[in-house]
Parts: sequence; C-alpha cells; structure tokens
Amino acid sequence: MMGVDGMIDRYTLSKMGNIWSEKHKMEIMLKIEVLACEAMAQLGMIPKKSLEKIKKSAQFDIEEVKKLEEKTKHDIVAFINNVGKFLGPEARYLHMGLTSSDILDTSLSVQCVEASDILLADIQKFLAVLKEKAKRYKDTPCIARTHGVHAEPTTFGLKIAVWFDEMKRNCERMEQAREMIRYGKLSGAVGTYANIDPSVEKYVCEKLGLKPVNIATQIIQRDHHCQFVTTIALIGSTLDKIATEIRLLQKTEVLEVEEPFFKGQIGSSAMPHKRNPVTCERISGLSRLLRANAQVAFENIALWHERDISHSSVERIILPDCTITLDYMFNKMIPLLDGLLVYPKNMIASLSKTKGLIYSQRVLLELMKKGLTREAAYDIIQHCAMQVWQETSDFKDILYRDRKVRKYLRPNEIDACFDIRYYTRYTDQIYKKMGLLTSTSA
Repeated sequence: MMGVDGMIDRYTLSKMGNIWSEKHKMEIMLKIEVLACEAMAQLGMIPKKSLEKIKKSAQFDIEEVKKLEEKTKHDIVAFINNVGKFLGPEARYLHMGLTSSDILDTSLSVQCVEASDILLADIQKFLAVLKEKAKRYKDTPCIARTHGVHAEPTTFGLKIAVWFDEMKRNCERMEQAREMIRYGKLSGAVGTYANIDPSVEKYVCEKLGLKPVNIATQIIQRDHHCQFVTTIALIGSTLDKIATEIRLLQKTEVLEVEEPFFKGQIGSSAMPHKRNPVTCERISGLSRLLRANAQVAFENIALWHERDISHSSVERIILPDCTITLDYMFNKMIPLLDGLLVYPKNMIASLSKTKGLIYSQRVLLELMKKGLTREAAYDIIQHCAMQVWQETSDFKDILYRDRKVRKYLRPNEIDACFDIRYYTRYTDQIYKKMGLLTSTSA
C-alpha cells in the first residue's frame, strides 16, 4: 500500500494492518498446524506425549523463516522447517498429509474474517452518523438535481437518508461476504483427503470459527474471495457516491455543504483563499483502486486444472490493500460527515435560482385536472418555461400573464402550485418506512 496522508505509516501499525502482518499470518498458520496435530492425535495417529510436546514447544522465528525462504523459495517449507527446529523428533508429525494451500487458504480465511469484523464495525459507526444527520436535516429544504440541472424541491435529510439506506444494504452485503469467506480447507494436495482424514478438517475449522468447504481442489475456489473483494469495492463505491455529492455541493457557485476546514489547514500553496474538498477527492480516488482490485479478483477465479499459482501473488496485494483501504476510507468519512458544514440559507437561495421553474410539473398537473390532455398542457407550460430561460421574469408572473393558463387557472390556483410543502409532505412517511422515524417521534 502506497502512502496516502501518512496512510502506510499509521495503518500498518493499526488493528487492520496487524491482521495482514507476517507475524500474525504465521501465528495463524502455527495454530492450524497444532490443531491438525490435535485432531490426528484423537485418531491415534500421533502419540499423546508427542502432542503435548508439540503444543508446548511449537513456535517460530520470523527472521529465520525469511532466511530459509530465500534458500527454499517456498514459504510454507521454510515455515515448517523452522517450527520443526523447536520440536525435535516430534517434527515428523507436523504438516502430516497436508499441502501448503491447506495452511495458506485456511489462514487467509481467518484473516479475511477478522478484517470483515473491523469493516462491519466501521459500517455501524458510519450508519450512526448518517442516521443522526438524516434526522437533523429531515425538514431542511433544498433543490434536487437531475443531469446536474435543478429538478424539484427535496430536503437535505432525504439526500442523506438515501445514503443511509444504501449503507444498510452494504452492511448486509458485508455480512454475506464474511459468511462466504468463512471457509477452511484441509483436504490435501488435490482436495480428495487421500492422506488426511476429513475429521481433521472439521476439527480444525470448528476451532478456528470456520466451516469446511463442501469440496475443494488444491485450493478453496476463488469465487469466495471474489465476492469478498467485490463487496468491498461496492461499499467503496457508495462512499465515492457520497463524496462526489459533497464535492459537487461544495462548488463555489453552489456551496450548500462543505468539508470541515480546520485552523491551520492549507487549501492551496498558491491561493490562500482555497478550501478544497480534498478528503472527498481522496475517497473518490481510492474507490477506483478498490474497483480495479475487484477486476483482479474476477481474473483469479479461472485457474489451470486443480490449481495454478497465478492468483497467489496478487491476492497478497489486493486483500490487504482492499481491507486496509476501505477501513481508512471509513475512518476519514465518519468524522467528515460528523463535522460536515451545512448551509441551509444557501439551499434556500438555490431553490429560487430558476425563478420558480422547479414548480412546472405541479402547474402541468393542475392544467390536466382541468381537462387538458398531457400533450396540450405540456406545450403551454413549456412555452412559459422557455420564456423564463430567455427573460428575467419569474415563472409565476409569466403564468399570470399567459392567456392559455389564465383560461384554466385562477391566480390563487397558480399560487398554490408554488407551495414547497407540497413536495415534502410525505417525508415523514418515507422516514418511517426506513426506520428513521417512529410514530411517537413524528
């Protein structure tokens, strides 16, 4: 992982970074080897005294493992040989009937589950912030935009509620991905259990909090890992979506919201006035990395026959990168949303920028209620609307003057079409449907 805002320095030392450390990986590998010995001892394959010595003496020297790997060019062989030095004669029982991927894939699953738990905790924290903001700004009116053009009134709370609902789905997806990655495999060189009893796999997986795969080759099939990585990419894309909206709303000519800007912070080395949405831009950039890694995860599914090694090297990059990156993104977005600067007065100002054109559909529908066809009513209202684009008059004034409109609508009926409360009258109902508002709090 390249350094972003000191990212590598802090996150390689963080709880998430520790999951992907070589030391932690080898600790899991050693645990798997010892658990396998326990299971084989229950089958009478390993003497109880030998098992006790293995459990008491099994350890590794990470620096020595690295030196051995330089010679063997094989990480598991180097690991097993190093552990064996601490066991003496009992080393002959270590890794008995197993293949390297039994240890690597099972330990990788443990790491992914541990990473999932951190990400799920991140999601819950983010949901709490989104929920609070959605409720705070439930009735704060603002303009909704389609194609970047003013459409109709909404509320800023409803914007945030959309993010909240999507992140709830992401939480479910992450839980499903955690369950999909929670599989272990100890079935030998091509998954047939030729040299190891299936009960060993079951025993080890249960002790690790994993489930034995139904069937494997030399490896756990990579659709498991693909779902895990693509879920992370999807969640990152939701953060990108939120960050992009904030970036758009922070444009100078809009300025409806703004990232927190702290005392002593610098926006530009050249222009002292700048307050840029740099964190949101960083989130958008990192989401591209997650989506790129998801493509790699798809490529890893198709391997030669019962296994080749083309997936292994990239997984050592994309799995730590994806989990560390998403954890980092959440730890940036949570305080950003919590301290988001919101400017309701600017939102009100935006509502009037089109001189009332945002109420055009309401007038259209009122004409249709008077008996006009949609086509006829649309022609009348579009003609009036185009005058607003071309002149400086308000839409309501043009409607007052238009003979065709006046034929069907009285001035007070026109006025009623410009009531913003009409557009937000179902907000409470939407919030109740989402669980953001209860009947007692309405």
